[in-house]
Amino acid sequence: MNDNTVTQLELRAIWGLGTVFALRMIGMFMVLPVLATYGMTFNDATEALIGIAIGIYGLTQAVFQIPYGLLSDRFGPKPLIICGLSFFAFGSMIAAATNSIWGIIIGRALQGSGAISAALMALLSDLTREQNRTQAMALIGVSFGITFAIAMVLGPILTNRLGLHALFWITTVLAFFCIMIILSIVPSADTHVLNRELSTVSSGISNVLSNLQLLKLNLGIMCLHILLMSNFIALPLTIEKAGLASSEHWKIYLITMLISFSVVLPCIIYAEKYRRIKQVFVGCVAILFCSEILLWWLGTYLWAIIFGVQLFFIAFNIMEAILPSLISKESPAGYRGTAMGVYSTSQFIGVAIGGILSGWLCALQGVELVFIVDAGLAAFWFLISRTIIEPPYVSSLRITLSALSAKDLSLENRLTAHPGVKEVFIVPEECSAYIKVDMKQTSRNQLENLVNS
Repeated sequence: MNDNTVTQLELRAIWGLGTVFALRMIGMFMVLPVLATYGMTFNDATEALIGIAIGIYGLTQAVFQIPYGLLSDRFGPKPLIICGLSFFAFGSMIAAATNSIWGIIIGRALQGSGAISAALMALLSDLTREQNRTQAMALIGVSFGITFAIAMVLGPILTNRLGLHALFWITTVLAFFCIMIILSIVPSADTHVLNRELSTVSSGISNVLSNLQLLKLNLGIMCLHILLMSNFIALPLTIEKAGLASSEHWKIYLITMLISFSVVLPCIIYAEKYRRIKQVFVGCVAILFCSEILLWWLGTYLWAIIFGVQLFFIAFNIMEAILPSLISKESPAGYRGTAMGVYSTSQFIGVAIGGILSGWLCALQGVELVFIVDAGLAAFWFLISRTIIEPPYVSSLRITLSALSAKDLSLENRLTAHPGVKEVFIVPEECSAYIKVDMKQTSRNQLENLVNS
């Protein structure tokens, strides 16, 4: 059998974990485009409290993101995944059963405490071989974009027909279904092997936080999600004021998502193939600024809102794909998982700030102030983005070493001297070599042959 052939066990792991990831994302995202309008029917609801209800999910995610990753390496990822999904289900049940905005806030906080992304990636690492792991992660990455688009359309449709309570009950059912998939379909790993490409290593957090390029990128994902959450506070109210009923908002999200996805792939191919990631990155920040100005300036006209939303989601979806790639390229060898853990934490801090701040601004002076502040944030981010250095166009690889190779003191020098290799980090006690390499100059097979020679 070809060594690259996906085994039945790997197939079950990839599709099982991919389904869990997708269903959890759908449950998380469906509420975003509807909470600002339908949430006002709850007892004690105000714009500020709606903002807290949206943002508190990100706050608890940010708090638990790295601890979940560290605990999954200690106790194994599967128990942590089941625990996190149970918290998510319990929080959904509380939100579904309440008539008070405070119940929604408590439920959303519990939902966010189930921060299982790192544990899902760790289990995927345990159940797939190195040569098939990139394709598996790519499949899950694609599912993120698709589920986000589906949730944007499904959320308003289901809420209009069944109500916001029903939306949370659906989310509860999806969470329990995910637990069943983990218990019955996803295989259990015989052993848990630390893979620094996917796992957070506590000793590497200081290295990641002291890297200026990574700090700028983490600031970027935080700004991006501040803007996203702010728009989910302001846009539903703006669209409704422009004359389109809440029950029809899904049409705008459907059109803009379809168009944005048709633009995203060519832009990513251009950025990677021609090595113009920085130019595309800076251009997207400029588009985000233009979209916020347009929504503020012409927010009373439905056509202007649709165009502004279109600009925003084109730039947002491109950035959602580019930023993880930049983190991977800039992270030190052997610390990609740690860099992604800090990145995810920064992302959810942005969710928290965006929801809470924009809710307060909306209560203070209406949606116009939200768009003005968002435009100012985008302008600040644009200035920072121009200082980003063009990244090294390298991939991160982990190569398993034999016990003999792990003790070979000359291995690091031989790998470093190989064409295309930019950085090498060998961890003898883990029998692993972490390599940053330009794949246009060499291949994984060549490096594996060099290690085994």
